[in-house]
Amino acid sequence: MNTLTSDPLLAQMQQLAALADRPGEADSLGGADRATNFGRLLGEAIEGVNRLQQNANGLATAFEQGDPDVDLSTVMVEMQKASVGFSALVEVRNKLLSAYQDVMNMQV
Repeated sequence: MNTLTSDPLLAQMQQLAALADRPGEADSLGGADRATNFGRLLGEAIEGVNRLQQNANGLATAFEQGDPDVDLSTVMVEMQKASVGFSALVEVRNKLLSAYQDVMNMQV
């Protein structure tokens, strides 16, 4: 199984990059549709990070309980994937908050 294609956060980032490469297609969407699409993608990213964290915590618990099918390297890799996903999500949140504050501070 290819871990690069099974990572939901990476898949969503690739999908956004593909949309960014085709500006005419993204511009054809109405303003409400783009907002809905962005909201949906952001929600899916949050759910993906949540799944990564739950999976990592489940593997860690199984390892702590002595499950012979779970080894330490798998647990550590999954914990790092969850950590990177969460860090990326926090950075996106920070950028969105910064953009919102910039817009709110604009003089009319």
